[in-house]
Amino acid sequence: MNITNPNGDRKAVVIFSGGQDSTTCLLKAIADYGVENVEAVTFQYGQRHAIELEKAKWIAQDLGIKQTLIDTSVIKTITANAMMDNIEITKDEAGMPNTFVDGRNALFLLYTAIYAKGQGIRDIITGVCETDFSGYPDCRDVFIKSMNVTLNLAMDYQFNIHTPLMYLTKAQTWRLADELGALNYVREHTHTCYLGVEGGCGSCPSCILRENGLQQYLASKQ
Repeated sequence: MNITNPNGDRKAVVIFSGGQDSTTCLLKAIADYGVENVEAVTFQYGQRHAIELEKAKWIAQDLGIKQTLIDTSVIKTITANAMMDNIEITKDEAGMPNTFVDGRNALFLLYTAIYAKGQGIRDIITGVCETDFSGYPDCRDVFIKSMNVTLNLAMDYQFNIHTPLMYLTKAQTWRLADELGALNYVREHTHTCYLGVEGGCGSCPSCILRENGLQQYLASKQ
């Protein structure tokens, strides 16, 4: 087996936002498949801030990865949330934050699968996680497995959805980035802040989760 391409001739497409998790997945895919066999799909879904799209474009170019941008912003006409609208981040009575975008991951996986089939790609990689997350139902393993079956049936094609971060804490995700030799790369070049602040606001749920995980990992190395 070719060491630089341990998966042989297989190709993969990564759902890529320019954030910590998807960038770690992209770097792992490059290690697993070889850079020439990896592509990225990024979604413009009407998010409030352009910075994550800018980060995603820069990282894809820097890593030499083909990136396809798909516009799904029509979703803004049928739903409202703090990721797309300029409103305060809150939680409902059940504890669900209003940063949850109904149907987003289902939509992302569907469009990525349509693209992947057209390119002859079977492996789809997404950075969803049900360990350290905000309670989003579309980040759960049961949803991903169900969606995998649905896509295979819908298109009569054998997709394989991979979720390398599904059961990792944020600290373990930082560890994975470090094992890939990219801890500082992920720290410096990715964006996860809900408020769109360059370098992070330090106070939104996403920034807090990211920083707490980083500090936990760094403490474990001492």
